Amino acid sequence: MISRRLFGQTIAAGAAAASLGACSLKRAPVAAPAPAPGADLRTGSGEHTALGPVKQVTAGVLDMGYFEFGPAIGTPVVLLHGWPYDPYSYVDVAPLLAAQGYRVIVPFLRGYGSTTFRSAQTVRNGQQSAIALDVIALLDALRIDKAIFGGYDWGSRTAAIIAVLWPERVTALVAVSGYLVTNLAANQQPLAPAAELGWWYQYYFSTERGVLGYTRNRHDFNKLIWKNASPAWNFDDATFDRSAAAFDNRDHVAIVVHNYRWRLSLAPGEPQYDAYEQKLQTAPPIAVPTITIGSDFDGGAVDGTTYRNKFTGKYEHRVFAGIGHNVPQEAPQPFTQAIVDVGHL
Repeated sequence: MISRRLFGQTIAAGAAAASLGACSLKRAPVAAPAPAPGADLRTGSGEHTALGPVKQVTAGVLDMGYFEFGPAIGTPVVLLHGWPYDPYSYVDVAPLLAAQGYRVIVPFLRGYGSTTFRSAQTVRNGQQSAIALDVIALLDALRIDKAIFGGYDWGSRTAAIIAVLWPERVTALVAVSGYLVTNLAANQQPLAPAAELGWWYQYYFSTERGVLGYTRNRHDFNKLIWKNASPAWNFDDATFDRSAAAFDNRDHVAIVVHNYRWRLSLAPGEPQYDAYEQKLQTAPPIAVPTITIGSDFDGGAVDGTTYRNKFTGKYEHRVFAGIGHNVPQEAPQPFTQAIVDVGHL
């Protein structure tokens, strides 16, 4: 969409060119418009529209759905999605990695798609260590000793937690937005008003009105989040709808609401995760080889300096200017390259 300011500039430029043309028969060549920021990074986005057949496996408390690409003997890569997204974030990344010989696993997190709880009595818990343990259970079920992990949003946080608590299971890590391990005490501290505005949905989910609103309107709600988090990504309805099907999971609302209420200390966790959370609340560093990625979504933290000291092993930081929050789907080739490169740090 052309802004009013840009439209005005275009009209003014056209008028100036017309005036010059009236004075001379020899016209200067018109310069090609500059590419939009992030245009080169977006190459290959949207080339694929299907993930193939979903597989199911018993993983801890879940019957977990996942997609698999590449040879069974390939170096394992586990790619984790965020909210409100799903494995389609990797619809272009996974085939690129598989073509290079990697075994790629892309699961639905709890509360998404075909991943369901094995028991009706299991608490629909969205706290960070519970989600990480789901992925450890998936590795065990698939007999994967260790893997390269990549993720953004919830997926980046989950991969980082696994790198902290079970570093022996992590070959290397690609973490969009850097160090995202939730610190409950820090989350009690207010931000500047403009920063608080960006997290409006967390406060919405803290109310019963928010629960009802998300239950009724999750499709439109999540589409709004996509647009706000990636304003330069011109995804079409078909792209969104492929992911939106994952939000029809019967536990989706409960998991999302608990996740955000737990982060604000408005909902309790479960005792079996206390030991993990106690360690995570100390903000432990990550020692595995890591590439962090900053995008436009990260604002002032895009350069990675605010969390550089949390990564004590081999490390690189990359900035994807012009790219929004859903980095792997918006910029599949450079995200894929980060996965390949981190394995060689």
